[in-house]
Amino acid sequence: MKATGIVRRIDDLGRVVIPKEIRRTMRIREGDPLEIYTNNDGGVIFKKYSPIGELASFAGQYAEVLNKTAGLPVVVCDRDHVISVAGIPKKELLERRVSPMLEEMMQQRKSYQLTPGEQHKLTPVEGVERYALAQAPIMASGDVYGSVMFLCDETTTALEDTELKLIQTAAAFLGKQMEE
Repeated sequence: MKATGIVRRIDDLGRVVIPKEIRRTMRIREGDPLEIYTNNDGGVIFKKYSPIGELASFAGQYAEVLNKTAGLPVVVCDRDHVISVAGIPKKELLERRVSPMLEEMMQQRKSYQLTPGEQHKLTPVEGVERYALAQAPIMASGDVYGSVMFLCDETTTALEDTELKLIQTAAAFLGKQMEE
C-alpha cells in the first residue's frame, strides 16, 4: 500500500470524497463500483470492482477454446485491464491496462474489425505493439463490462465473417454469464 499524503474526513452520512487526481489516475468514473477491503492494521482499502473479473477463470477457458478454434490470439478484458489471454505469452498482456482507444470504443458500445490498408489500427493494450483484428464489447443488462478480441498474428491481416461472428458470440455469451 502506498501513501498519497491526502487526508479526507468522513461526513455525517459516512461518505468520503476520493480526490479527482486519484480518480483520474485510477480511472474511477462516476457510478463505478468499488469493493471495500479491511486489513489487520485497521486499514480500509477501496478497489475497483470488476464483475467480469469474477469470470476470469471461465473467460480464460473460453479464450483457450476460441484460440484453438480460430488459430488467433485471444484477449478478454474488463473496462480497465486484461483479465485473460490465449495464444500468446500471458505475461506479455495479463493485468495490463487497456488503451484509451479501446476504452472509448467500449464506452460507445462499438465493435471493431480491421480493414485491409487501415491507417489507424486499434492497439488495445497500453505499452504493447500488437493490434486488434476484431473486437466486440461484453454487454449485460445494457451496461458494458469489457471486451473480447482477436489480435493480429504474424500471418493474418484480415478476418473472415466466421471469425468476426466468433468474437461477437463470445462477447454475447460472456455478457449472458454476467446476467446470471
